[in-house]
Amino acid sequence: MGGDLKHLVIVKFKEGVVVDDMKKGLEKLASEIEAVKSFEWGEDMKSEEMLRQGFTHIISMTFSSAEDFTGFLGHPSHVEFSATFSTAIEKILVFDFPTVVVKASA
Repeated sequence: MGGDLKHLVIVKFKEGVVVDDMKKGLEKLASEIEAVKSFEWGEDMKSEEMLRQGFTHIISMTFSSAEDFTGFLGHPSHVEFSATFSTAIEKILVFDFPTVVVKASA
């Protein structure tokens, strides 16, 4: 196979959540866990509400293999942060998928 595995999380945080704290927690997680190949974070630029359905932020992590991803899920830092993260979320979508590269970045 040989392709990367993506962990894509789309969320809407609860009212009053300090999003910057969530971002810092995720950055710490990505830097602590070696299995995380890359980490990206973004906030919606105010797409039409009908299209974004209330979701506001996206988190993307890349792993070299399914084994690395499984190791990430079980890592104590991930388990600990997930507990904090889940209490801050109003709604969430998660996709874990092997990537199919159609056009690679330069």
